[in-house]
Amino acid sequence: MERVNSTSLTEFILTGIPYPLRLRTFLFVFFLLIYILTQLGNLLILVTVWVDPQLHARPMYIFLGVLSVIDMGISTIIVPRLMMNFTLGIKPIPFGGCVAQLYFYHFLGSTQCFLYTLMAYDRYLAICQPLRYHILMNAKLSTLLVTGAWVAGSIHGALQAILTFRLPYCGPNQVDYFFCDIPAVLRLACTDTTVNEQVTFVDIGVVVATCFSLILLSYVQITQAILRIRTTDGRRRAFSTCGAHVTMVTVYYVPCAFIYLRPETNSPLDGAAALFPTAITPFLNPLIYTLRNQEVKLALKRMIGGPGTKSEV
Repeated sequence: MERVNSTSLTEFILTGIPYPLRLRTFLFVFFLLIYILTQLGNLLILVTVWVDPQLHARPMYIFLGVLSVIDMGISTIIVPRLMMNFTLGIKPIPFGGCVAQLYFYHFLGSTQCFLYTLMAYDRYLAICQPLRYHILMNAKLSTLLVTGAWVAGSIHGALQAILTFRLPYCGPNQVDYFFCDIPAVLRLACTDTTVNEQVTFVDIGVVVATCFSLILLSYVQITQAILRIRTTDGRRRAFSTCGAHVTMVTVYYVPCAFIYLRPETNSPLDGAAALFPTAITPFLNPLIYTLRNQEVKLALKRMIGGPGTKSEV
């Protein structure tokens, strides 16, 4: 493709993910259902946490409600644009739209990373410091922590967007990916991107490594505390409160590490891995929490059954 002057580059073309043409309609319907179910599932969790008096004042479920908002946001930023890949014709994205998509994805993605860490810390306090839990983690503190996560995430997203789009882009404008993300966009810059790649690796690496290390440290302490519980039922109930969070962290961190924390490649597996944090994880989180968390299931029964439904202790 012929290179043009950088001032004339006003849009990008997202190539999407490769697929057999005979599956075009199936994939469009599949991701449409994924998007609709993601929004409905996370909205259901959000409403349940908000209206149930036994949940909305507890830090763990404040975090869960915020997670639902983030999942709805990430899905909305990515999936509708992905679905356009399965329609006829070329659907360019404006330059400003590409900037916004990259910013909001990294803003919400890093906020989600921080939130998973806060959720692990909350579980650590609940299991390892049960007598002091309501002093160490209350609604006011959890709100401040969530606010800090949002602020840190917005700074991270802004840094990545500014560093990426301060470079000159003089053509071609075809992004070999299904959304505007750093590695794919940097390949189109008509200047040396070594500094950007190093800063991106260090910045995302520090965020991911720090959050994951804190989560791992929390669960080492949690596991030791649970193993000291004498009854089998007590251990089972303690593990069940952490199972959903561990599952979400695994599904989130493994693909992110594969995408960002390895030498630069242009593998077809990149797109498949990126589908997890952008489309699959937001869809799975409500299912994981409703299937693995007994308190959420009871709250849903109370909400569906109305005021007369008895709560279980």
